[in-house]
Amino acid sequence: MSKRVSAKYKIARRLGVNLWGRAKAPNTDQGPGQHGARRKKPSDFGLQLHAKQKLKGYYANITERQFRKIYTEAARRRGDTGENLVELLERRLDAVVYRLKFAVTPFQARQLVNHGHVRVNGKKVNIASYVVDDGDTIEVKQASKELQQILAAQQSNERQVPDYLQLDEKSLKGTFVRAPKLADVPYPVQMEPNLVVEFYSR
Repeated sequence: MSKRVSAKYKIARRLGVNLWGRAKAPNTDQGPGQHGARRKKPSDFGLQLHAKQKLKGYYANITERQFRKIYTEAARRRGDTGENLVELLERRLDAVVYRLKFAVTPFQARQLVNHGHVRVNGKKVNIASYVVDDGDTIEVKQASKELQQILAAQQSNERQVPDYLQLDEKSLKGTFVRAPKLADVPYPVQMEPNLVVEFYSR
């Protein structure tokens, strides 16, 4: 098991939730450690921190620096900061690749992008944090369409492509149709971006 996969399972177990809704996920009812740490009733700060860690961890555990940068941009924009935060996270190229079912996990989606398997509007983009715009087309390059992990992701019944994206399954080509709202995003666990806003507003 690679360090990245091991870390992925540690994140889910530490947070006590099946973060990606996977059937293969380990038992998350027991806390970290051999016997599981006792979970005390969290403070307001603890709840806010947990909400931030959950949302940050879901997107392949992006760094704190990246996450804070996204939050700052969300707060700068007009409208609800929590909704803006979710929209900006969903516009990340690795998140779009995951939503289009080109990858089984967000970690695998980031790897596909980093290794140059993805095209945006016909051009190679290997930056996972690349921001996708409305109307952009995202596809797997021709030479990578038979990769086993991509085929396995497409055949998986664990999740469906959300309404704010369109996918042509035969050509493995998708379109980012519109900005999603929190209610549109198919999170397998409850996300609370309002608590994340409270965390950074302290």
